Amino acid sequence: MPPTAETHRQKHSLINGIEIMATEIRVPTLGESVSEATVGTWFKKVGDTVKVDEPLVELETDKVTVEVPSPVSGVLTEIVAANGETVGLGALLGQIAEGAAGAVAAEPAKAAAPAAAAPAAPAVSAPAAGAMPAAPAAAKMLAENNLSADQVEGSGKRGQVLKGDVIAAVAKGVTTAAAPAPAAAPRAPSAAGDVVREERVKMTRLRQTIAKRLKDAQNTAAMLTTYNEVDMSAVMSLRNKYKDIFEKKHGVKLGFMGFFTKAVTHALKELPAVNAEIDGTDIIYKNYCHVGMAVGTDKGLVVPVIRDADQMTVAEVEKELGRLAKAARDGSLSMADMQGGTFTITNGGVYGSLMSSPILNAPQSGILGMHKIQERPVAIGGQVVIRPMMYLALSYDHRIVDGKEAVTFLVRVKESLEDPERLVLDL
Repeated sequence: MPPTAETHRQKHSLINGIEIMATEIRVPTLGESVSEATVGTWFKKVGDTVKVDEPLVELETDKVTVEVPSPVSGVLTEIVAANGETVGLGALLGQIAEGAAGAVAAEPAKAAAPAAAAPAAPAVSAPAAGAMPAAPAAAKMLAENNLSADQVEGSGKRGQVLKGDVIAAVAKGVTTAAAPAPAAAPRAPSAAGDVVREERVKMTRLRQTIAKRLKDAQNTAAMLTTYNEVDMSAVMSLRNKYKDIFEKKHGVKLGFMGFFTKAVTHALKELPAVNAEIDGTDIIYKNYCHVGMAVGTDKGLVVPVIRDADQMTVAEVEKELGRLAKAARDGSLSMADMQGGTFTITNGGVYGSLMSSPILNAPQSGILGMHKIQERPVAIGGQVVIRPMMYLALSYDHRIVDGKEAVTFLVRVKESLEDPERLVLDL
């Protein structure tokens, strides 16, 4: 994802009596509500020649991995923020000596390389002049709910508590009497013979965020899962009949996700509570369907969003899903690709899962789990026949979705998939 704000500043310095134009590399704006990142990997060493727009360093945020490109051609003369450090917006990452003058700086830079390999001092983020007081609207809500600002994690500049932060805290059940969460029990030591066969690796920021969000969802929502099974014969027959024509016309393969997405959006329109979310004491009903698709990558699970999926054709869904899945695997998802989802679909079947209970993607109120298609004997019209069957699981927030609504939603998805003409006729 290209930086969205100025990430470099120029200054003049003298090296061997020659004036060099130096360009500072700084942390770019990373997206809405993202205020810091972890330095992942430097692709270049001090003294290396770099070209304009060549990736210099990878930053890991809570949601995506961002590559910071070189704004100029030259020589990397300094690395300020080492791998694993946490840096704020605008923090200095390193410096480049520009253009032809960079060759002059190369030798001194290489001499300084061993120093760069030593543990670097913590990078200084944007100057912090103390904590910001809560915003006026937030302060009023804090008083109304008998909360103090230190009980709420602020998302504003310099950690300022905003009204939305207080609403989120109240929704999570934060109270004045709430005791701090108990610290995790210390890990029992391994046997002496096992220690040398273990490897300790620090969790990436993305993995830490995944762990925290999933646990928060369990702690906050009244989560319940309902199950059903669907006969995939009709969808598979339709797919086999038209897949070659479909790919020739639309330039994308016809998979199952297009059918599932359309079935889900039809059901969401009938059962709007499954597409809603709780905000404090309010329910926000979404009159649109932004469907998140859980995608597994080598760095962890990400959920890019197909926006306005209810207004798309099956072909448009398949094209957008292909684009998002490729971007997820390449690590090039933008923040916009990850935000705004109202409902999520996860497909454990691609890994062979026969049954599971998915965890909600907060603050959403529903997530549909797809699973492996498996031939099983089923009774149809008094006869035992073999059919390609799939178990479906809908996890939902029982605070907002009643059991009747959840079961009806899953039945509607099942009906659409077992009779896909309903999707075409909008039934």
